[in-house]
Amino acid sequence: MSKLLLPRGYKPLLDELATECAIRKIKNQFQSDLAFELKLQRVTAPLFVLSGTGINDNLNGVEKPVSFGIKDIAGEQAEIVHSLAKWKRLKLATIGMEAGKGIYTDMNAIRPDEELDNLHSLYVDQWDWEKVITKEQRTLEYLKDTVRRIYYAIRRTEASLCQDYPQLTAFLPDEIKFHFTEDLEAKYPKLTPKEREDKIAKQDGAVFIIGIGGALPLSGKPHDGRSPDYDDWSTPSDKTHHGLNGDIVVWNPILRRSFELSSMGIRVDRTALKRQLKLAGQQAREKLFFHQALLKGELPLTMGGGIGQSRLCMLFLQKAHIGEIQCSIWPNAMIAKCREHHIPLL
Repeated sequence: MSKLLLPRGYKPLLDELATECAIRKIKNQFQSDLAFELKLQRVTAPLFVLSGTGINDNLNGVEKPVSFGIKDIAGEQAEIVHSLAKWKRLKLATIGMEAGKGIYTDMNAIRPDEELDNLHSLYVDQWDWEKVITKEQRTLEYLKDTVRRIYYAIRRTEASLCQDYPQLTAFLPDEIKFHFTEDLEAKYPKLTPKEREDKIAKQDGAVFIIGIGGALPLSGKPHDGRSPDYDDWSTPSDKTHHGLNGDIVVWNPILRRSFELSSMGIRVDRTALKRQLKLAGQQAREKLFFHQALLKGELPLTMGGGIGQSRLCMLFLQKAHIGEIQCSIWPNAMIAKCREHHIPLL
């Protein structure tokens, strides 16, 4: 409850029925635009995977997945996915996707360790995407070009939505700006990483923050946590900066704070995987199924990420709480406080 934001004078611009219709429009259009921009094919994805394979995304490495036993497969445990970061790479290898093309899917997850607030829910829904790239495309410039394409799809969807719902006003800037975590730390050394994001998002409107997961020069701590076995956050991208990954962050005018829409990046190759597992003290993961496949050269070079579905809808529809977009479970005190401030949770 201490993190709950209650915008003064807030009132939803769309009622519940209009909101549901608008959600459908946003999801239909954005996934089509995203698929076109990145040359992606939709595929069906799992809700759960076998435990002990290394396929599940372990996020920051501390969150515990929801797990259950399988009656007809003795001794096996399954776990609800946190995301499909590794599964998608295995899928691309299985279908033999050519370089320059990829896949996207609807990812649904349960994250019981989330701290519930305006942005965070037990239920996570996002578009997970992944595409095959060449060795020559494992560069900062290719990463930036992909970010610009995704941002174009975001703005195109925003413009179309505002045409259909004139009570909504487009607010995203024409272009997205790029910032390295090292530069933000050097510029604002007394601020926390979250405060730096607030400051730069308010200044530029839309930013891509590069280099998340590796230790920063001044503090010796990462800007934010990132699992060591999917994004490449330790590869030098030029003479002064590190990282081939990042987050798309925009300024949310309703909550008056930074608002993360996507986590993405160029994925680890064999060299980066071994280096990052060592940095994270997780060399034991090299023995798992996914990691063995990567180390043996059985998986393609890829880049990918996740884009929050409920978050994108929340942003476009100018809602104050993600619970106005999706059905989840909230503390009774939060429900009452939101109702008191005209925030109707579904």
